[in-house]
Amino acid sequence: MKTTKHEWNLKGICCANCAQKIVTAVQNMEGVASARLDFANAKFYVEILDGQDTGSIRERVKTIMADIEPGSSIVDDVPEQEEDEEGSFKKRIALYIGGLLLFITAIILPKESLPETLLFITAWLIFGGEVLAKSFRNILKGRVFDENFLMTIATIGAFVLGEYAEGASVMLFYQIGELFQGYAVDRSRKSIKKLLDIKPEFANLITENGLIRAQPANVRIGDRIKVFPGEKIPLDGRVIEGHSSVDTSPLTGESLPRDVQEGDEVLSGSINQTGVLTLEVIKSYENSTVNRILELVQTAAGKKAVTERFITRFAAKYTPAVVGLAAILAIVPPILTQTPFSQWAYRALVFLVISCPCALVISIPLGFFGGIGAASRRGILVKGGNYLEALAGVDTVVFDKTGTLTTGVFEVTGITPRPGFTGQELLYYAACAESNSTHPLARSILSKYGKSPDPDRMGSHEEIPGRGVRARVDGKQVLCGNRSLLKDHQIDADDVPVSGTSLYVAVDGIYAGRIDLGDALKPDARSAVERLRALGIQNTVLLTGDTEVTARDVAKRLGIGRVHAQLLPQDKVTVLERIMEEKQGANPVAFVGDGINDAAVISRADIGIAMGGIGSDAAIEAADIVIMNDEVGKLGDAVTIARKTRRIVYQNIVLALGVKLLFLAMATGGLATLWEAVFADVGVALLAVLNAMRVIKAGDKLH
Repeated sequence: MKTTKHEWNLKGICCANCAQKIVTAVQNMEGVASARLDFANAKFYVEILDGQDTGSIRERVKTIMADIEPGSSIVDDVPEQEEDEEGSFKKRIALYIGGLLLFITAIILPKESLPETLLFITAWLIFGGEVLAKSFRNILKGRVFDENFLMTIATIGAFVLGEYAEGASVMLFYQIGELFQGYAVDRSRKSIKKLLDIKPEFANLITENGLIRAQPANVRIGDRIKVFPGEKIPLDGRVIEGHSSVDTSPLTGESLPRDVQEGDEVLSGSINQTGVLTLEVIKSYENSTVNRILELVQTAAGKKAVTERFITRFAAKYTPAVVGLAAILAIVPPILTQTPFSQWAYRALVFLVISCPCALVISIPLGFFGGIGAASRRGILVKGGNYLEALAGVDTVVFDKTGTLTTGVFEVTGITPRPGFTGQELLYYAACAESNSTHPLARSILSKYGKSPDPDRMGSHEEIPGRGVRARVDGKQVLCGNRSLLKDHQIDADDVPVSGTSLYVAVDGIYAGRIDLGDALKPDARSAVERLRALGIQNTVLLTGDTEVTARDVAKRLGIGRVHAQLLPQDKVTVLERIMEEKQGANPVAFVGDGINDAAVISRADIGIAMGGIGSDAAIEAADIVIMNDEVGKLGDAVTIARKTRRIVYQNIVLALGVKLLFLAMATGGLATLWEAVFADVGVALLAVLNAMRVIKAGDKLH
């Protein structure tokens, strides 16, 4: 059946664990085809079957959200959402200050007095009222084992044992920790949103009645729009009037502006800097560069890394297991050792407080999304945390040649005249003969010659398909083309293997010499390969449809280890599969191509990386990672960010589990109190979230 996609803004979503529960509940709703909640960006993406009442489903979703995380909801206006959240935050602060004053007063009052007890209970209700309500509501709905349940059982147990101060303090410090975690999550969200703040808000549409401000989604292909200095370019277009400098850094990470004039294409999301541009729209907003990037980055959070999926499953099993162990700790030792039940019950309560999995379920997804954001800041579009994690483990990179390591533009690499001719004469005859040709090699010859040949010195001109050019220059017949052209005219020419291609020149039936041309290397190609080697990626392979001589020459100049030449597109796939079989799944294999002719092999690789393909639908669809400009050197940045992300994620796992295991052991031995337990839990969660936020800035520190 057909479906309709909806994107809803959320407020009040601060718990990653709750977010996962909301998604599960909505996915099970009748009429919903799929649901995905982007925790980092506070967005809900719901796909509704056609024929269903969207309004009714939306209201049911809001009810589910309110049940699972009170205070959360769907909002239509983002500024309104931010104002509501700011107001709610201030109210919570005021409430907690009141509770804190009661708590301090209770500590001052005489021990074990009725006023002291009542004040502790009141403070506990102020701090934990929301937690208690969530816990009981979830129990009624069959959702028992979560952090609310753990805090409720621990604090009620503390009161039963007469530990009123510790019971109230558990809720106090838990809520303080939640506030700090919410603040850290909010900062992460704002940082990520800032990275993606490229969505144009309007387009200046040219109509018969003058300029009107229109929504980009309502502008059609072929319409004309004006873009004034300082405005974002709303849609992909072709300049039909004006010239300007365009800042493409929001898309490519490049700080150097690009000059554009009539006939040039510009990408949506770029910023017009100097002159007024009139554009003809060449893509609808749905298919525009800026919208495709936003969609891909926003859906990237849904493609979870293996580590993220593990943590989600781990948390689901871990919490019930801890509750079971706490129950055993409270019941079994007193029976076996004849020690007081209250002593072991207290230890079990400490056990419960420490076991809360918040540090993991919040910080791990934020770590991967932070890595995706850091990469996008460098002009590297990663489609999901799974690809980022896989890239961190790559030890083999397979390259396409033309358009990836080379510019795809030929340049003269050598001039070899025969006796009787000079190099300048040879170049002159070739430039005159090729002056009317549109072939790329002709443009390279003219570029080397450096000036336009005098048309008065040239006569007839004839292009011979598959051979070259026959022309009259200064009254002489000049042949310029491949060896077959000269052979057709019974003229012998050198047969020396060269890297690239050669044009052979004959003047009045006499072989005059040859001009060698080669595909120029990209300026950063060699340093890119060297950087990969410095990162420990020793296995580099070159795949190309070019000749063996050319391929080996390029590989030698770049320091690439293996070469496979004269390959058709389907041959590249076969060779790549052979390389992947050799690896036997030990480490992922990445393929880097130009995204246009290499779609098949990009799709087949463990990680497909497209170079300079931001304007190419083939690149965006086929690749897992898109380097949004033509710099192959960004590949090293991508690997560095991926490894830093993985390192920080692993640090959080070790930190959270290590501290928890230590305190669980201490709790079992009676060496930890409820105070220490809540400090350990809140402290670890805060450190893990703050550590995850470091990834977002990782891209800025790269050179």
